[in-house]
Amino acid sequence: MKVRESACRVSIGALILLLFVLAVKGEESPKIDLNTATLSQLDGLPGIGPVIAERILELREKSGPYKRIEDLMNIRGIGEKKFLKLKDLITVKPLKQASDGNSEIQKSGS
Repeated sequence: MKVRESACRVSIGALILLLFVLAVKGEESPKIDLNTATLSQLDGLPGIGPVIAERILELREKSGPYKRIEDLMNIRGIGEKKFLKLKDLITVKPLKQASDGNSEIQKSGS
């Protein structure tokens, strides 16, 4: 009887642990938006130090908002290999969105 109780407890414990691991693994951290990211957010990305983070911000200021994440490869120090490590961690969203989901440009044209 005690063996069964112990086995049952172990099974329940293993099931709880498995569910916890699956729940944690399923959580994705939000992607960093290249058009709104701060220096410290960019610096926190793998392979991006303060120098490259500053270059990302400088290009954004100089050329305007990023249109695609691949634009990052125009920055010295970010080649294809580094980009492939970053692509699932970053995004590019339009800067201004109206509350109904239409961009301000579309709204003003109607």
